[in-house]
Amino acid sequence: MTTTAETEWARHTAGGVLLDGFHALKHALRFGARVPVALATDREAALALTGRLAPDLTAALDGLLREVPAGTLRTLVPRPHPTGVAALARRDSAPRMPWGNAADAPLVVLDNPRNLGNVGAVVRLAAGAGVAGVLTTGDADPWHHAAVRAGAGLHFAVPVERCRSEQLPRRPLFAFDPEGEDLRRVELPAGALLAFGSERHGLTEELRARADHLVALPMRPQVSSYNLATSVAMALYHWMARPE
Repeated sequence: MTTTAETEWARHTAGGVLLDGFHALKHALRFGARVPVALATDREAALALTGRLAPDLTAALDGLLREVPAGTLRTLVPRPHPTGVAALARRDSAPRMPWGNAADAPLVVLDNPRNLGNVGAVVRLAAGAGVAGVLTTGDADPWHHAAVRAGAGLHFAVPVERCRSEQLPRRPLFAFDPEGEDLRRVELPAGALLAFGSERHGLTEELRARADHLVALPMRPQVSSYNLATSVAMALYHWMARPE
């Protein structure tokens, strides 16, 4: 027999973003996501976790969380989080991408990424660094539940969208490539696009040709590459550490 919680979940699945785990729900709520339904296999434990890690959300989650059996959650969520918490957030409550030239912070561009875990990790980095947004090209959906899980719900803290290469904003484009100038000698200007290639193939020829500057990350000889999220972290740290 279908429960009230399952019916409510089904009603919000279309247009909803899966928040898989307590931390994803916590971050989404903090950054203004509209969350119509949230479930927990142990409501009391989830509220106790809220009291320890997010007391600012205690009232909101007390009114939102519904308890369901673990078996029910497993039918609704592909891979339930160890916290036993899952929710659906409205995608249309996410921040919008600043397509114009007003933003001073850089935009991170992931050129045809293949690993959704890496995409989520980059979103998490971008949110922490305060970038203007994360744009992806290619087939991978940056809002796939695996990416949102890896991003710990921080897709609601920074604009995240997919577009075609020709739709990228017309801003200075700094593309990271082994043949570029050492990052330590490069000044990243306000509002720049910081573009990173896929984990296996690097930048597409289209984006590489469009780049205003090629930039290389410092790397020990004989080491072939960094992880994508690590590369983005190095670039964003360089930007954050610039003299004011």
